[in-house]
Amino acid sequence: MPPQYLLLPASRAFITFSLIAAFVLNLLPWGRIPGVPDFMALALVFWNIHQPRMVGIGIAFLFGLLLDVHDASLLGQHALAYTLLSYGAMSLHRRVPWFEMPAQMLHVLPLFLLAQAVTLVVRLAVGGDFPGWGWFLPGIATTLLWPLADLLLLAPQRRAVDRDENRPI
Repeated sequence: MPPQYLLLPASRAFITFSLIAAFVLNLLPWGRIPGVPDFMALALVFWNIHQPRMVGIGIAFLFGLLLDVHDASLLGQHALAYTLLSYGAMSLHRRVPWFEMPAQMLHVLPLFLLAQAVTLVVRLAVGGDFPGWGWFLPGIATTLLWPLADLLLLAPQRRAVDRDENRPI
């Protein structure tokens, strides 16, 4: 059993920074590299699970619209996917943190695949071609980054408020 940490409250500044950093990572010109993870989806799901009152569906919708504008895709495609993704994550926010990491990854995998499926359905609905089953690789790659996101995004909350060598937390 992994050690249980008493977590400090999450800083709004750190949450904002992590969401903007994930947005910037999504803006990078990855080109046609198959399986590049959706960093924005990862950050949204993580904060919707760990801090659902600070990061909600409205923020997911806003970042989705910004990504739609950047990608020149159908307006609302990412917004719809991120909104459904956030709703699913918020519905699991009490359950997921209690599991070990592999079980957490199994809980978030369907969420990431659902987001990919929603963008695919919207794409097909407006007359696009089916891109192949490789379309779902980013959802799997994003799930594989879940342990790293847990490690990095919870790190500032794991430090002790008052360092005491006799009474470590």
